Amino acid sequence: MTISLDGLDLDALDRHLRSEGIPRDGELRAELISGGRSNLTFLVFDDAAKWVLRRPPLHGLTPSAHDMAREYRVVAALEGTAVPVARAVTMRNDDSVLGAPFQMVEYVPGRVIRHTPELEAIGDQAAVNSCVDALIKVLADLHSVDPEQVGLGDFGKPTGYLERQVRRWGGQWELVRREDDERDDDVKRLHSALAEKIPAQSRSAIVHGDYRIDNTMLDATDHTKVLAVLDWEMSTLGDPVSDAALMCVYRHPMFNLVHSDAAWASPMIPTADELAQRYSVAAGHPLDHWDFYMALAYFKLAIIAAGIAYRGRVGGGVSDDIDKVDDAVAPLIAAGLTELS
Repeated sequence: MTISLDGLDLDALDRHLRSEGIPRDGELRAELISGGRSNLTFLVFDDAAKWVLRRPPLHGLTPSAHDMAREYRVVAALEGTAVPVARAVTMRNDDSVLGAPFQMVEYVPGRVIRHTPELEAIGDQAAVNSCVDALIKVLADLHSVDPEQVGLGDFGKPTGYLERQVRRWGGQWELVRREDDERDDDVKRLHSALAEKIPAQSRSAIVHGDYRIDNTMLDATDHTKVLAVLDWEMSTLGDPVSDAALMCVYRHPMFNLVHSDAAWASPMIPTADELAQRYSVAAGHPLDHWDFYMALAYFKLAIIAAGIAYRGRVGGGVSDDIDKVDDAVAPLIAAGLTELS
């Protein structure tokens, strides 16, 4: 009899893997991987193989933020492209195995850089810069993939992405805000300003929706080699410039309140303007209406922070510092308003 973790019934998973014909060798074990703020992530292993399993949090789910089928589909589709991904293994989009949807991919050995000391261990500033360039090239490579050619032509609507993003994150705020929230006026002011200034979509591409260094797996010895892009739960067809803008906004110091001592917010990472310029060169596209895209990214990150705090309040098991995370919302909204002023 195996021992189950909260949210992971190993006996049920073992039966599922065997029914799917996935080779097994010895007792199935698992451990919770730290770092996930939205979905629960587990390392699952037996005597011969390792996998990574993701499932929604136990409580405090918000609509469309935990789509296991979406994440699994894009990873499977990108296998064999210039975008490095872990090999897709199995997925269930119902509650029949674990009581919640889940998806599982092969474990990729390497290192995830989450915190500043791990970034500093890469080397000097030149070494960090070369790592950043490699990460930006992967994002540009993703945006150059033809969705139709990899079977993702129907992965999302090719137009209207910006309108949907503004509407979606405004709606998310209504779900995760505190009662009598004193930030409500500023949030609605930024939401209205964004709705009034939506530009024509730059182009349509596969977007990751949450791209930064800690959502990638790097080679353990070669910091310029990205082994896999992780955490595809926000991916869709959309405007690639919005993807680049969110990467740049994660560089903001307030991101340290959402993810303590975040590597991507370290002073060793190039500034947001520098990141934007490097992306523009790598992608071969200008960044028109950049102030709008940055404001939208600040808005999105603020609502994400509010959602993390909300799940903490209702016992979602994804954050033990919800007050600090909640403190990031107001300055992020203020930064978005400044972009549009």
